[in-house]
Amino acid sequence: MRRLDRRGRIHFIDIADPASSCPIDRASLLARFHAAENGRLYSGAAAFAAMWRAIPMLRPLGLAARNPAVLGVLERLYGRFLLVRPRLQRLLTR
Repeated sequence: MRRLDRRGRIHFIDIADPASSCPIDRASLLARFHAAENGRLYSGAAAFAAMWRAIPMLRPLGLAARNPAVLGVLERLYGRFLLVRPRLQRLLTR
């Protein structure tokens, strides 16, 4: 995502760094992807959609995710991804 964000609109924060500011519990932040847009904090698929809206190439997908049906499908897919994420992380760290 950082490479796609050529305009520098996304500010990434490493929440593992104790000096970083966390608006909510660190464990919650580590469990799901979070993003803020216009002062509102999003979680899960909605957070990805907010990030996509900041990247011109992905903006149409982010705008489509404003539709509750589209966002619902994306959230279900994200939930399934979260189930396999630990296994993927183990495979990638070996």
